[in-house]
Amino acid sequence: MPRRPLSTTLARGLKLRCPRCGRGRLYESWWQMRDACAECGLKYERAPGYFLGATYINYGVTSSSLTLLYVGLHFGAGFDNRSLFWPLGLYCVAFPIACFRHARSLWLAMDSFIDFESFEAEHD
Repeated sequence: MPRRPLSTTLARGLKLRCPRCGRGRLYESWWQMRDACAECGLKYERAPGYFLGATYINYGVTSSSLTLLYVGLHFGAGFDNRSLFWPLGLYCVAFPIACFRHARSLWLAMDSFIDFESFEAEHD
């Protein structure tokens, strides 16, 4: 089977779908991730601690967006540091919690793109 385009793989990740078939849902509920795809049988957690790398995605997106928000609000809109402290502090807590599912999904999608043969071999 030929490698899927990166855009397809990332779109599946953003939609919280199986990176291999694109049909199976990754999550049963907000907090509960499925063990495997109901459609194609792909095992999501590849090894113990597999999703540790997703924390790097979550951290990178959180810190980048926080920096952009701070620069825009402080220098662009003229808010002082005291008025930004609590809203941006809350953002640092709430944003990673809200985005952890997408970070895990993107980690799985990127791994399936980079290690394509391993993901397809599991299918056989």
